[in-house]
Amino acid sequence: MLKIRDLVKIYPGPVTALQGIHLDVPPGMFGLLGPNGAGKTTLMRILAGLMEPTSGKVTLDDEDILANPQAVWSRLGYLPQDFGFYPHLTGEKMLTHLLELKGVEAPQGMKRLVAELLDRVNLTYAAKRRVKTYSGGMRQRLGIAQAVAGNPRLIIVDEPTAGLDPEERLRFYRILTELAEDRIVLLSTHIVEDVNVLCPRFAVIRQGRLVALTAPHEAQGRLRGKIFEGRVAREELEAVRERLRVTQAVLVEGRHRVRIYEPSGATPEGFEPVPATLEDAYLLLMQDVTGASREEAGEPAAVAAGAGR
Repeated sequence: MLKIRDLVKIYPGPVTALQGIHLDVPPGMFGLLGPNGAGKTTLMRILAGLMEPTSGKVTLDDEDILANPQAVWSRLGYLPQDFGFYPHLTGEKMLTHLLELKGVEAPQGMKRLVAELLDRVNLTYAAKRRVKTYSGGMRQRLGIAQAVAGNPRLIIVDEPTAGLDPEERLRFYRILTELAEDRIVLLSTHIVEDVNVLCPRFAVIRQGRLVALTAPHEAQGRLRGKIFEGRVAREELEAVRERLRVTQAVLVEGRHRVRIYEPSGATPEGFEPVPATLEDAYLLLMQDVTGASREEAGEPAAVAAGAGR
């Protein structure tokens, strides 16, 4: 179990990036969802022992990893958002270099370990190719290969699918699912689909605070019967926004396809009921409203359940 207690990070300025994060992360896949700038990367870097918090405590299986970050490095696999490679090296040589830097032990030889890791992420065919010829998805898979070396207890992946095409994203989903079978995998992302596909539980972070702790089916279930969709002319959209709680509006054939949240469950004129999605729940949380106004609007408790402690 990864336990995060009252974690605060204040940068000079001052800028408060994390405001008392309090969270338990069990074995398996766990999602941390939030917009860019929410504080996710700061949190990931602290957990990886790359940054000191202003205050707070983090333990992995009851071991304090802030007091002794070196102790967690041998049990950690980390794929940061911007992972650097030497483009002129082959995938095989690049991975070998990374494992040597990490001090990964290879009882049966480094060459064999590298071959096994490349096979695990389906890159054997590209082992002799230079990294500069790799697609974005191939580079991410090479990054996850170094992250899983040494059989770490905790794997942290920060925005791993950003910029990937659909095929590469699905391939990466399969790899992460396999990794989560016997360890903690913490997935930080701003992509709702990543969480919906991979994570049985997730937290939502916004402006350095946890604003939700729930499961995809729970978040969607609380909105059942309260999401409606309709077509709205462009010139009418602003008026609709003033009288209804719009979660999203997408332009289709010159008219906006508008989804709204109506807490009473009554169908507004010109709209029809549609199944709620996790994106609906997430966008409601991201709207700039206070806790009081959410309560007044009848926003489902489970969407924001578990925030804080």
